Amino acid sequence: MGADATFAIGNMSEATISIVSSDALRALFGARDQHMRTIRETLGVSIHAHEGRVTVEGESAAVARATELLERLNSRVRRDGGLDSADVARALAEIVGGGAVSDVRPIEVYNGRTVRPRTAGQGRYLEAIRENSLVFCIGPAGTGKTYLAVAMAAGDLRADRIRKIVLVRPAVEAGESLGFLPGDLQAKINPYLRPLFDALREMMEHDMIRRYMEEDVIEVIPLAYMRGRTLNDAFIILDEAQNTTIAQMKMFLTRMGAGSKIVVSGDTTQVDLPKETRSGLTDALERLQGIRDIASVRLSRADIVRHRLVQEIVDAYEHGAGQRSSGRGSVQRKQGPQFER
Repeated sequence: MGADATFAIGNMSEATISIVSSDALRALFGARDQHMRTIRETLGVSIHAHEGRVTVEGESAAVARATELLERLNSRVRRDGGLDSADVARALAEIVGGGAVSDVRPIEVYNGRTVRPRTAGQGRYLEAIRENSLVFCIGPAGTGKTYLAVAMAAGDLRADRIRKIVLVRPAVEAGESLGFLPGDLQAKINPYLRPLFDALREMMEHDMIRRYMEEDVIEVIPLAYMRGRTLNDAFIILDEAQNTTIAQMKMFLTRMGAGSKIVVSGDTTQVDLPKETRSGLTDALERLQGIRDIASVRLSRADIVRHRLVQEIVDAYEHGAGQRSSGRGSVQRKQGPQFER
């Protein structure tokens, strides 16, 4: 595939590209146009198809990047017969980041295992953690916010840069009441902490995790248990931070002691607090901007690396929310490439 023609007026341009077959075009656009939506939103271009041709419009630099990206993806379609969202995310990461994601230094965890970022956004996230004492990471489900933070903590523990890992979550109810869950208090809060245990088990053997927890080297606790503590030489991760209040966020952030690092992650589109309660994560992002040694990283749908359906599900919910706010009832699903848009 190559650009048949490129037209430019000022800093705006248009490129037209030929696609050999309708099957390749469908694979390139993805189910319900998902691949092109990701490319449009990330690069800020307009892309549409008609009679075997793909037209890209926008600022000249963005059009050039989109054209290069489509050429790479079409080559992959010819070679492999299809694309998934992870393929698109990786290719976008190389285009947007100006280099391969593999350029970012991997994390050395236990048993010879290494963890690498899979998108440009994830690479920025890891570098921000390495370079700052406090990092906020905001993004949708499946972007690796918790997984990569836990990997960095495990790597720092292995390298003796810290003496303790503390994994924290607010025990906020999302449609179910703690009081109706069976068991004692520990049994009731375990479901809220399970995602943190799952991430830990990706980094270490079960016996090692159990030994570290018995020795108090690793703690996995509800947010309320942080009050009154000062943690030195620790890697502290607050997960699901969108469900903290302003007071809880202040309490948590002021637990940082000498030699410690904090990562706060959350999705500001999934707040389970009462409607009149402002999220402590949203407040902190505004209140703490511009302070040295504090960084914030925003991940997008292009950084989703779970099952390919996760990106489509996120798209469907966000698209549906936009339609409801404009008075339309249901999500309108698009099937395949949208010709003559």
